[in-house]
Amino acid sequence: MKLQIINIPTMKKLVNNLVFAIIAATLFYACSAKPSYSDKVTPLKKALANKFLIGTALNSKQITGKDSTGMHVITEHFNAIVAENCMKCEEIHPEENRYDFTLSDAFVDFGTSLDMAITGHTLIWHSQLPKWFCHDEKGNLVSAEILKKRMKEHIHTVVGRYKGRIVGWDVVNEAINDDGTWRNSPFYQILGEDLSIWHFNMRMKQILMLNCIIMIIMNGIQVNGRR
Repeated sequence: MKLQIINIPTMKKLVNNLVFAIIAATLFYACSAKPSYSDKVTPLKKALANKFLIGTALNSKQITGKDSTGMHVITEHFNAIVAENCMKCEEIHPEENRYDFTLSDAFVDFGTSLDMAITGHTLIWHSQLPKWFCHDEKGNLVSAEILKKRMKEHIHTVVGRYKGRIVGWDVVNEAINDDGTWRNSPFYQILGEDLSIWHFNMRMKQILMLNCIIMIIMNGIQVNGRR
């Protein structure tokens, strides 16, 4: 019987190639396999059904179905949703006489099809705001009268469109700084502290006239460091 002697460098090369092959095969399987969700895992919304709703924000890829994995997790575990961006003024009302409800309609349709609690976010906010809203053609701030008219028209149009389908709206978002002072936004520069009075009056009118709101809040105010 003749024994073949394999030198150490050759043996190391064979072992390295074998280890590399095993790792490559494992990675290939992991990347190609579709994600699976065990039937034994209780969805969050069911586990906490008697305590509170489980909510999440949806982005445009999820709303349009491009993020199918994300949507699977959302439908499996959540029963409350809010839009990340598609209901903000810049997206939904880019020009004074033009609205774009494409994404917001799809967002609300998705939520109502699964009987989810939908929060509208957000109606009045200093960020992601088209310039026309608070400025005239020359770039100057508009008068308080013009701004209130634009705010009222915007709110009635957006809120009215989803009457009976939205459980709550963030009406005025982050109007106050973390230290309790008013944020020096274009809204505050034009309306001053009347912004809070205007917000209260609009709240009452929406509850009485539109009959579509369970909860309307002034969003983004921190209490003890928490929103």
